[in-house]
Amino acid sequence: MAKIADKVQEFRAEAKFQRSSPQKARLVLDTIKGMRVEQALNTVHFSSKKMGPVVEKVLRSAIQNATYVSQEQGLDIDVDNLYVRTAVANEGPRMKRIRPAPMGRAFRYQRRMVHILVAVAEKRSPTAVGAIEPEVPAAKAKPSKPAAKKAAAKKSAIKKSAVKKTPTKKEVK
Repeated sequence: MAKIADKVQEFRAEAKFQRSSPQKARLVLDTIKGMRVEQALNTVHFSSKKMGPVVEKVLRSAIQNATYVSQEQGLDIDVDNLYVRTAVANEGPRMKRIRPAPMGRAFRYQRRMVHILVAVAEKRSPTAVGAIEPEVPAAKAKPSKPAAKKAAAKKSAIKKSAVKKTPTKKEVK
């Protein structure tokens, strides 16, 4: 069985109460999920979205947290091997506002806020972690068979029944 020696350490940063909707922040965050840190910074820096600079600031903060914690705890973390592990936009509180409407009325609307969370982790190879791969003896290994293709089933033509027209009130009189 494969055995993992230690848990992958994650370094995170948050930006709370940002004045934008979570949907708009998710558009930027979804583009950088799983990317290496350098590539993610370039992507966010040149993004045309309003949330680009905010996400870039949070990502840089997560990288700084990784370097700081590694120096404090004496960990050997290579910043070049960091990747964006999670990038989440959670909904924050909503501000209720009122807009004047015609004839003395008022319309209510809500200003949304977002909490942005970015976590980076170091990408390691399975041999560096110390995982043991199970060995399969050559005698017991079975050759894989190519998957047989099934012929596509033909669909029968569905005939539309004639739609009965119901008489209207004018036609009845």
